[in-house]
Amino acid sequence: MRELERKWDEHRDALLIHRDVQAALTHVTAEPSVQHIPAMTGARGRQAVERFYAQEFLPHLPSDLALTRISRTVDRFRLVDETMVSFTHDRVLPWLIPGAAPAYRRAEVLAITVVSFERGRIGSQRILWDQASLSAQLGLPPIAGTRLVRPA
Repeated sequence: MRELERKWDEHRDALLIHRDVQAALTHVTAEPSVQHIPAMTGARGRQAVERFYAQEFLPHLPSDLALTRISRTVDRFRLVDETMVSFTHDRVLPWLIPGAAPAYRRAEVLAITVVSFERGRIGSQRILWDQASLSAQLGLPPIAGTRLVRPA
């Protein structure tokens, strides 16, 4: 299980610290998937995940993004991290809040990441967070990226 933790930590660090897509893909399966559940963003398949990371994710990371792990649970096939994520909404974040212009506000939100492993390689990632709380902190409509329809 320590090996799974190491692979996940290297993957995450390659993306968030080194911003190196190729290094991040070192420990993934041939057909990985990434799903940001509330925003309905991500990709399935190695080429699509590589493109998602390179074009939609890495260029759009907040400059002061900070992660504080609260807990981690690991078994032979899965790793679950509970993490407090904080940042200033200083740029467009299509992977997090599609369609929302920068609010230049600070936000802190709890995120849950579920990583599934296949034969010791990262097969899927599902990242969940409280979208309503995030939108409220940023002064955005309750469901950012969609139009609210008000009765006439």
